[in-house]
Amino acid sequence: MAEIRIFYATNRNHQGPRWRPRGYGRKFSDDGAENLRFGHVLFEYDGGRAAEYLQRPAPDDRGDGEGLAAYLAEQVKEGARIEAYRERIDPRLSERAQKNVKLGSQAMFAELREAMRERSDVLIYIHGFNVAWHEAVGTAAALQLMLNREGAGDPDQSVLVVLFTWPSDGLALPLVSYKSDRSEAKASGYAVGRGFLKLRDFLASLQDRDGNEAPCGRALHLLCHSMGNYVLQNALARMQTFTPYGVLPRLFEHIFLCAPDVNDDVFEPGRPMDRLHQLCRQATVYHNRGDVAMYVSDFTKGNPERLGTAGAARPAQIHHKIQQVDCTPLVTGLVEHSYYLWGPVNTDIRQSIDGLSADAPQRRRVREGELPNVWRLV
Repeated sequence: MAEIRIFYATNRNHQGPRWRPRGYGRKFSDDGAENLRFGHVLFEYDGGRAAEYLQRPAPDDRGDGEGLAAYLAEQVKEGARIEAYRERIDPRLSERAQKNVKLGSQAMFAELREAMRERSDVLIYIHGFNVAWHEAVGTAAALQLMLNREGAGDPDQSVLVVLFTWPSDGLALPLVSYKSDRSEAKASGYAVGRGFLKLRDFLASLQDRDGNEAPCGRALHLLCHSMGNYVLQNALARMQTFTPYGVLPRLFEHIFLCAPDVNDDVFEPGRPMDRLHQLCRQATVYHNRGDVAMYVSDFTKGNPERLGTAGAARPAQIHHKIQQVDCTPLVTGLVEHSYYLWGPVNTDIRQSIDGLSADAPQRRRVREGELPNVWRLV
């Protein structure tokens, strides 16, 4: 048996003791929607069985991360050890007004800094709607194993996945849970924004002490799936409210927006994510015209056209940092919605983490039309 550890942040309600919970539920924390807990989850899995998923054939590639995620979620459900970082803080006062404050975020950031010193990039992962706690952890673990699978990327650089899990319904009742999850995603976005501001302050403190722009030259990345992109949209609004001079801090090297369940004009001037480019060096949108979940969002929920269906409505109007990649030729009829976990797309994500340019010959991309930021996987 093998063991894996996944770092997490959550605004879900804890089940059992606060610092040694059995799990996290479908509601917000009893301390409020913006209350964040930080910790890590450890669980065992069959390494041989995981290897079968990682080596499962895909077109000119390997890896069935979706099947792996389902298997790992069951292992989490059967038995996982959760350790939340203890905190000591008076909720009636601001953090700056208190002495001897102990924050869970600081403890986790310090551990992540040590991991980065050991040649590891960090990828923050925000899941979509209708996802239970054990499924969120299983998917984060599958994403970590897929990004580090043999042949996927630079063998001298690993990727550590940090899960942000919000109270997504997890009831598998689409017509009911989608509406509920969208409301909770909006409130959770404020919690994520608060977490990003904590990260900004932590990085600023490192720069003050060490004079470095980032710990050990390693990078932070962000991947949002489906409605997790709506969480990010609301996190940006929260950050803009509390950011001096209105310029967002560049926290991430790369942001990946996978099957994004947000409006297709969201990057245009005056729209909710028009300043996303300030948060990163580059962003990539992965979309699929055959994604049934996007059509469900369009037609049964009364939403405008989704970014995850055909990409940006007017790609010529978005910032040059934002690339978009049409995955339709490779994923339709196979893995229509969670294709970021599937070999060919996952490899493209890993190549971006490794620093390959958008037009690098190692990629399976061809330019779509004449615009420099529009691609198709083949």
